[in-house]
Amino acid sequence: MSASRHSGITDELGPDEPEPAREGPDGSDLLAALLDGMDAALCAFDAAGVVTHWNREAERILGWTAAEAVGRAGFAGWAVRSADAEEVEARLMSAMDAPGRQVEEFALLTKDGGRVLVRTQSAAVRGPEGKPAGVYCAFSEVHTQIDLERSIALSEALLEDASWGVVLVDADLRPAVVNAHAARALGAGRTSVLGRPLGELLARGVEELESALTHVLAEGAPPAPAELWVSVRTPEGERRRCWRSGFVRLASPLAEEPVPLGVGWMFQDVTESRQGEQEASLLRFRAQQLHRAARAAAECEDPAEAVTVHLDFALAGFADHALIDRVADVAADAGTEGAARMRLVRIAATPSGAPGPSRLVGRAGLPVRYGEGHPAVQCVQRSGSVRASAGSVGAEAARTWALSRQWPADSVHALCTVLRSRGRTLGAVTFLRGAGRTAFERADAVYAEDVAIRIATALDLSALLDTDR
Repeated sequence: MSASRHSGITDELGPDEPEPAREGPDGSDLLAALLDGMDAALCAFDAAGVVTHWNREAERILGWTAAEAVGRAGFAGWAVRSADAEEVEARLMSAMDAPGRQVEEFALLTKDGGRVLVRTQSAAVRGPEGKPAGVYCAFSEVHTQIDLERSIALSEALLEDASWGVVLVDADLRPAVVNAHAARALGAGRTSVLGRPLGELLARGVEELESALTHVLAEGAPPAPAELWVSVRTPEGERRRCWRSGFVRLASPLAEEPVPLGVGWMFQDVTESRQGEQEASLLRFRAQQLHRAARAAAECEDPAEAVTVHLDFALAGFADHALIDRVADVAADAGTEGAARMRLVRIAATPSGAPGPSRLVGRAGLPVRYGEGHPAVQCVQRSGSVRASAGSVGAEAARTWALSRQWPADSVHALCTVLRSRGRTLGAVTFLRGAGRTAFERADAVYAEDVAIRIATALDLSALLDTDR
């Protein structure tokens, strides 16, 4: 059954269609197909209030077929209660004289006697001379409309006012929409990031992020948020951030089968809390290591053995290599009045090849060939800690840097801490890290100084016992 009449007001509601020159649907068949294919319910009235059009969605909502609806005068007695019919009809037909569209809410009757609250949008239909010839009315159930409005409002709020980052990534893994919070987190403007590869926005962590996005496109949203560590490029340099991220796959609601449009990526910066947790965990671990080292060293008969025990416990999770140099003597330098030249003797070191416990070396007492300005010499002279690093250089330059300082070839970062006991400087302990680790920081120096106090005490006791013997 067609959704419209084939005569009468139908000719007034639209322009005359020319006779088709070839076989195919005529104008009324095409109009009926278009109306029946709409997602919204639609009906139309002529100037006298007679129903002229009624599509399948209107039939689905109210139960009345097009054959039962078209030709009726208004809604009275079938789609609206008689007591409400006059008011409803007046409000609908008033759209003929009003500019634009009017939005109303009515309670309509279904064919089985139920009531449905609908929201309508009504507007005038103009005839060939531009005069009002009737009214069309599109309507949907209020709860469906409210759900749609909520979805739209939620989308707009997420993309404008959300306190976490929201990025819509297309199927090519490039940002398509970015909210203000995400743009600030990425260190760029909202429009400047659109369509750019993620590798241009992030210095590190791109592979993990793109892998997560690809997984969501293929498999759907993960069951729980993921924490991703990334480095963001900014004018001030790279900033390392931890983003707690959630992902949802976006699919077109218009396709019969789900067609992925991209991924919705929502994230929140949790860097400070995660760094705080990591620092607290690291402090607990280091405190436990100091406690274990003290208990193990207390069982050593030889204080020199206790020195290596403290060194081995300190290395765990802290450094790759460690060296202990003892002050041999202080000889006056003939070239500089009042100056002193430090001579340091290597007494303990970790194996330079395969990992293993530290061992005592340097029985011959030969001084290490440290040059002027060596970090170990500086820390002894200053009675403090000295940090050094090869910097951003190639592997061969880093190797040369380490070997020239009498350190293992794979050393890239160094921390030298003075050994002091009973008001005297006994030497220095040097901790070394390879290229796979970060440079030493101030917190590392504090821990190294705690270890150095215990090593210096054991070293001082060992010297006293040797003197007594």
